[in-house]
Amino acid sequence: MKQKQHINVAICKQSRQVKEEYRIHLIAIVDCIQSLLCQGLAFRGNDESMSSCNKGNFLEFLDFLGNHNETIHKVLKNARKNLKLTAPTIQKDIVRADACETTKVILEDLGDNLFSILIDESRDISVKEQMVVTLCYVNEKEQVVERFLGLVHVSNTNALSLKSALESLFAKYGLRLSRLRGQGYDGDMMEQVICKVNSMVSKVLNIKGELFSILYSLFCLSTLISSCYGSKKAY
Repeated sequence: MKQKQHINVAICKQSRQVKEEYRIHLIAIVDCIQSLLCQGLAFRGNDESMSSCNKGNFLEFLDFLGNHNETIHKVLKNARKNLKLTAPTIQKDIVRADACETTKVILEDLGDNLFSILIDESRDISVKEQMVVTLCYVNEKEQVVERFLGLVHVSNTNALSLKSALESLFAKYGLRLSRLRGQGYDGDMMEQVICKVNSMVSKVLNIKGELFSILYSLFCLSTLISSCYGSKKAY
């Protein structure tokens, strides 16, 4: 039997082609996801069926990419139904991978420098409390940098829960409390935990005596505006 007619040769050629098409497909999917993440846009649409006029940002952007690249268009069109790579679970897996790589770059940029944290409160669609943590530090170029570190679900917003969640997040990313030099609280969280902040600060102070706290928020501004407005009405 001639070499070109051998079954192993045919399988190898087909395998190489399948791998190349999968690579093109995956890169297109990842590019779409990264673009949406950079712009902070939602992925899903209300109606993602083929007949929908608007299938959501992710699928519409993927179609747009295919319409402007013949190779990608061909791969997307010929992809098997069980290998579309557009399922929400796959999107979430890729988002998690992107988040891990992004956090890795942020921590490398931080290095062994001292840092502060900005903390806010958020609720997801299931109305679960979340603590939003942002790092603030000066990088090697002497630039002040603020970077989002992560979301942590908390049972409530009392001082003990926030401290425990913060310690868990630090342990996850190998950050030491001894390098923490400031805390900031922003948004609605200030209104809800303003009376508990001193408690949280004191708990952390017991760990690191050099730590100081910066309490600032829109709450302070709104309080000032309200006071000024009240004074104006008095006159």
